[in-house]
Amino acid sequence: MKAEDWKEKLTAEQYAVCREKGTERPFTGKYVDCKEDGVYHCVCCGNPLFDAATKYDSGSGWPSFWQVVGNASLTEIEDTSHGMRRVEVVCQSCYAHLGHVFEDGPQPTGLRYCINSVALDLKQKT
Repeated sequence: MKAEDWKEKLTAEQYAVCREKGTERPFTGKYVDCKEDGVYHCVCCGNPLFDAATKYDSGSGWPSFWQVVGNASLTEIEDTSHGMRRVEVVCQSCYAHLGHVFEDGPQPTGLRYCINSVALDLKQKT
């Protein structure tokens, strides 16, 4: 998809985060405190990313998950921007920027996928 197509499909904030690798302000996203059951999908392409059962309160200000839905969910990319070494996570299907993964999460994985709410679309289980 071309940039113009993404701009038509997404809100300005979704475009800034997902297509331009931005970050929403902490504690402002609609899914930070969400306790609903379901599966979180990529807002750009609908690829399933995280089951709500793996969401937890990390205190970071962004929705956090300890496990992805499946092997086809995310791609990890080394991120050395802002003078830091981090691991960026993007949607494996459309390469939308979602957030970062850190190794300070709960067991059983020890991972914290720190994800922007605007990059997610929760589809509740029926």
